[in-house]
Amino acid sequence: MTWTVPPQDGRVAVVTGANGGLGLAVSTALAGAGAHVVMAARDQAKARAARDQVLAAHPGASLEVVPLDLGSLDAVARAAAEIRAAHPAVDLLINNAGVMAMPYRQTADGFESQFGINHLGHWALTAHLLPAVLRAPAARVVTLTSGAQHMGRARFTDGKYGPWRAYADSKLADRFFAQGLDRQFRAAGVPAMALTAHPGLTNSDLQSHTVAEGGGGLTGRFFLFLTRTTGMTVEEGALCPLRAATDPRATGGTMYGPRWSSAGPPVRRRLIRPGSGKAIATLWTVSRRLTGLDVDVAQALAAPRP
Repeated sequence: MTWTVPPQDGRVAVVTGANGGLGLAVSTALAGAGAHVVMAARDQAKARAARDQVLAAHPGASLEVVPLDLGSLDAVARAAAEIRAAHPAVDLLINNAGVMAMPYRQTADGFESQFGINHLGHWALTAHLLPAVLRAPAARVVTLTSGAQHMGRARFTDGKYGPWRAYADSKLADRFFAQGLDRQFRAAGVPAMALTAHPGLTNSDLQSHTVAEGGGGLTGRFFLFLTRTTGMTVEEGALCPLRAATDPRATGGTMYGPRWSSAGPPVRRRLIRPGSGKAIATLWTVSRRLTGLDVDVAQALAAPRP
């Protein structure tokens, strides 16, 4: 499970869902490597406890906690404004937070919750922070996907609902988002990169939260048992997004995951069904229409400096 995060001194990293699980493990590793970590999370009590946990491991860590509810576009805008006010440039944006196979619910803006939180919330956050990302000398945006992406389809907001179907579609959207954003970076000729990562079978709090909320059915309980008995630790699973975020040899538009699909050291993984311009364009059209926000690199480059 070897991957050592290189020094990150002087870099600003924003990590969503940093109050536990993979987000906390990623935050701990980046803070330990010298980055200033913005721990963005909805539950502020857990976020403060997570900050204290990072400081216990790394007493000299540079941290701040920012309230972020990905299920509310207004809350995302407030969080982004707070981050931009403190940090004109953002070197790393780790779009980690998410929910899995939940019963049907809606976000504050009326979106189906899995697509709304896993994709649209991060779409909005990235849109707001994109000018700051582009001001960094060689920024990276890393979006977490899942092996479930292989069961997903580009059928965003088609009106039908199944907990696992919606989860798979949202994770495919996350991967398409990373690919589409990186294509924009390349077209604009900027050094920023967008990548995706999946953590394999990691014993995080994702599965237990799904079961506790009554989601996932028998499949959810099976995966909870599997991750508790055979899953990687969160520190091991976090190596995949960490390598995507910090490997100097990484290239944009790629994906990092465990060598043996569900477990193993973090390696670059081949994209199966790598996606088409049509599917990515559909995702952009849907996301723009629903959020009223655009993820447009050329537009962000023209934004005035704060």
